[in-house]
Amino acid sequence: MLDKSEREQIIALVQREVIPAIGCTEPVAVALCVSRAAEILGRQPEHVTVLLSANILKNAMGVGIPGTGMIGLPIAIALGALIGKSAYQLEVLKDCSPEAVEKGKQYIAEKRISISLKENITEKLYVEAVCEAEGEEAKAIIAGGHTNFVYVSKGKEVLIDKQGGSQSEEENKDVELNLRKVYDFAMGSPLEEIEFILESMRLNKAAAEQSFQGDYGHGVGKMMRCSMERQIIGDNTFSHILSYTSAACDARMGGAMIPVMSNSGSGNQGITATLPVVVYAEDNHKSHEELVRALMLSHLTVIYIKQSLGRLSALCGCVVAATGSSCGITYLMGGDYEQIVYAVKNMIANLTGMICDGAKPSCAMKLTSGVSTAVLSAMMAMQQKFVTSVEGIIDDDVDRCIRNLTQIGSQGMNETDRLVLDIMTHKQNT
Repeated sequence: MLDKSEREQIIALVQREVIPAIGCTEPVAVALCVSRAAEILGRQPEHVTVLLSANILKNAMGVGIPGTGMIGLPIAIALGALIGKSAYQLEVLKDCSPEAVEKGKQYIAEKRISISLKENITEKLYVEAVCEAEGEEAKAIIAGGHTNFVYVSKGKEVLIDKQGGSQSEEENKDVELNLRKVYDFAMGSPLEEIEFILESMRLNKAAAEQSFQGDYGHGVGKMMRCSMERQIIGDNTFSHILSYTSAACDARMGGAMIPVMSNSGSGNQGITATLPVVVYAEDNHKSHEELVRALMLSHLTVIYIKQSLGRLSALCGCVVAATGSSCGITYLMGGDYEQIVYAVKNMIANLTGMICDGAKPSCAMKLTSGVSTAVLSAMMAMQQKFVTSVEGIIDDDVDRCIRNLTQIGSQGMNETDRLVLDIMTHKQNT
């Protein structure tokens, strides 16, 4: 069992990484940065200039902005300047109203917003916002994390400057994890220390159930509950896992004003780490303690993998998050550490290489693919079936397998990332 000091470090890490968010975190991070610059300026900006890394631009182009019925960055920027409150962090736009949206549309029509790529940077998560009014300007820069301000200035006065590295000081102090430590923490911590993770269940389950009542995105989750679809995939734990997970994503990507619990800066990752575990536990009448430990195992596995992958990459985040949920499901099936290792190897052997082509409504389909594989990997693990080190990128050591996955995502797929962005920005939309 881990000592109290190390447990406290891990708890602090989880509480930093598993937080509520309204809307896709990339355009929300842009709105957050703009709102901070506008607050520092002290008046409504006459003009906002935003410079973004390619990965932020990619993830913000096609996603719905909560409460607006609109897609993309301009309305997120306008609302950040007009009504955003940086103190709300990833819920920066929660005060959005129909009146604010109309003002935002007018702000866009008056051509007060400029958006472009930031040249010559290696940081994949970078947002720079400059707000100007009456001859004065204020600048804010977020880098390394969706809420991590590394630079803030008003005129020539520098208020924050932490541009030496891409990560926040807090992140640099993060405890070093491995899969065994993740498992020991989730299984061995006093229950009352980790019960806070149940808030992820409350938020993400509510998002799915609200989505079932509405009409969001491609309606993937809602569709799976229709009679024809149930004749094909059944009305069982597997179909419930798919429908709940994709429904929460439908609502989020469709721009619903619904908070979800994110993981490592992504709401879709938070949904995928949470709902398959919750649905399996509820359908199979698992105990309160088993649910808490399974959720913590899932969320902390995601945090661990993201430590070496980075916040944004060419690899779809559902690969990582579904690996976490596969661990949680394997535990709920009665698996021990050995079976959880098998599940991770099965996931990495199957889903590695799924591209991220931005945040958008069709992400719900990718989440469905991810959690389908999570269940398959868990079932195989419980039958002592796993991909071995003679096959592909799998290694005997599970932590090395995870490094292989994250190296492919963070380094090997960089050219893929550039090509995906090029395709996305040069489409001939009719």
